[in-house]
Amino acid sequence: MQPAAEFVHWMFATGFLLLGLCLLAQAVVGDEVWRRRRWRAYLWPGLAFLMGVLMWPVMVLYTNSTIHMVAHGSWAQAMMLAGGAELGLVRGKLKSSYWHLTMPLAFLVSGTAILVHEQNGWLFARAAFLHHLIGWLMIAGAIFPFAAAFRPRSAVWRSGFALAFVVLGVLLYCDRDVAPIFGHISAQAGTPHR
Repeated sequence: MQPAAEFVHWMFATGFLLLGLCLLAQAVVGDEVWRRRRWRAYLWPGLAFLMGVLMWPVMVLYTNSTIHMVAHGSWAQAMMLAGGAELGLVRGKLKSSYWHLTMPLAFLVSGTAILVHEQNGWLFARAAFLHHLIGWLMIAGAIFPFAAAFRPRSAVWRSGFALAFVVLGVLLYCDRDVAPIFGHISAQAGTPHR
């Protein structure tokens, strides 16, 4: 028996929430304090890479169309690239600070993929509304990791980067397969769940 899509969204919501809270804690206390324990430096990049790896089974097992498979595959690759680049920077294997630009790239790829793969309008159902909202959040939120790559000590850009993941996690927790949005639902969406 395959779990409902909303359960998979909730699992990834937990991952994004943890990722955002790690980044927020690092932004608040600073890199020097955060890295007093060596393992903490690897925590959020490792989690981002792991979430990319876990997206592959979602691509294979939970897709119902080619566009969904391509979208989930591109998310997996983007998360693995960004997480791997950050792990390489923490480890010292990658030297150029331009590798930090893989994260805004991952935001743009993810946002575009989520918008392209949602084939229904904004008000079709709650899931459609949230897909549109999350897609635009990721595209607009790419400014935070982009600016943080050039201003790594700025608390504003780093906090915005972290809060983008927190908001993404909260929005994914709101996902339900077929549920009304703003009190109404398209007649073609099916029976609403309460």
